[in-house]
Amino acid sequence: MTITPSGVQAAASAQPQGKEVQPAAGAAAGTGEAPSALFPNYSRYPLALVKGHGSWLWDDKGNRYLDFMSGIAVTNLGHAPEKVKEKLKNQLDQLWHVSNLYQLPLQEQAAQLLTKHSGLDAAFFCNSGAEANEAAIKLARRYFQKVKGEERYEIITFKQSFHGRTLATLTATGQDKVKEGFLPLPEGFKTVPLHDEEALKAAIGPNTAAIMLEMVQAEGGIYAVTPEFVQTITGLCQEHGLLLIIDEVQTGMGRTGRWFAHQHYGIQPDIITVAKGIASGFPAGAMLGKAYLREAFSAGSHGSTFGGTPLATSAIVATLEVMEEDRLPDRAAEMGIYLKEQLEQKLSRLSFVKEVRGLGLLVGIECAGPVGDLVLAGQANKLLFITAGPNVIRLLPNLYVTHEEVDQAVETLYNVISAYEAQSQEDV
Repeated sequence: MTITPSGVQAAASAQPQGKEVQPAAGAAAGTGEAPSALFPNYSRYPLALVKGHGSWLWDDKGNRYLDFMSGIAVTNLGHAPEKVKEKLKNQLDQLWHVSNLYQLPLQEQAAQLLTKHSGLDAAFFCNSGAEANEAAIKLARRYFQKVKGEERYEIITFKQSFHGRTLATLTATGQDKVKEGFLPLPEGFKTVPLHDEEALKAAIGPNTAAIMLEMVQAEGGIYAVTPEFVQTITGLCQEHGLLLIIDEVQTGMGRTGRWFAHQHYGIQPDIITVAKGIASGFPAGAMLGKAYLREAFSAGSHGSTFGGTPLATSAIVATLEVMEEDRLPDRAAEMGIYLKEQLEQKLSRLSFVKEVRGLGLLVGIECAGPVGDLVLAGQANKLLFITAGPNVIRLLPNLYVTHEEVDQAVETLYNVISAYEAQSQEDV
């Protein structure tokens, strides 16, 4: 379907309703020329983005786009933030890599900042959210088996969750689509419906080591966990001696209006995992844990060649220092309220929009049908956003987003969705 009503540009290369853009078979994405040297495991949009600054991106044709996806919650400070850039440039002149066999002062500094704001005690650095979650799973198992002397290994997770794409983390993920073709999956994971207290209680057994939870299921549709269910989980962890692992990969680093999303709920998990916004786009991740878990990760028990390099930790330290100086979690809370208010006020007139929900600057717009065409229409109108499941628009602006940028994005969304509604009615 091509969206053409007055005032809205036609969506470039629009696909059938709800479907993502697929590169031509055997061709370089968006070119139709020689076969690509890349595996076709990504459904890429026909945009080549080459430059970014603040809330804005430019493609290779000079077109400018308002970015409301932030590299999927990665560029929380906006594109190319000056202080992070300067710290990285300075580090490039000094030291890139020596391995974790040596003392790394920047790694210690980054760990101190992360533990300060999370309330946990120790950090392990890696390269991604999947690796951070893998480390959390290994730490939980090793704590019970090597420290406590108990044969506990099972992790309970929730349907529609997303924890990564390693074999262990995709098994932990509560979405079947990421598991297709990767059998056999490793043992030791049980998945239950979110907010189903009885199913959760029934899943706990003598081999259960931990419960792993996202405070907001971002990939699963922007669903926040209810405070009542969080209290149920913490109570069961206490009753059965289980570890509580909170996956903060997408919800951490100020995204939801607190440093970490679990802080909205007044709980203290045993382990949390972070990545995405931790280093302003430089690949980095971390697992944080309570002090008593140190013994489980004794020397040689786990490692990462590139985890916590001087380059990565310089980006982490600079990002965290900027977040402190400019009180960005507080700003995200304020701007998140403004964004939701504007969306609710403007989009309430549209029958295709069912609900606006979210926490801070992690916002979902649930619609009455697939939203793939709307993503394309947004691109045609120079606004970038993504989905969270087939029927949900996901908005992830950077934490410095301005009122003017929010207003522009909301106006564009209104125009795009209202044009889609009008076109749909004509097609009936």
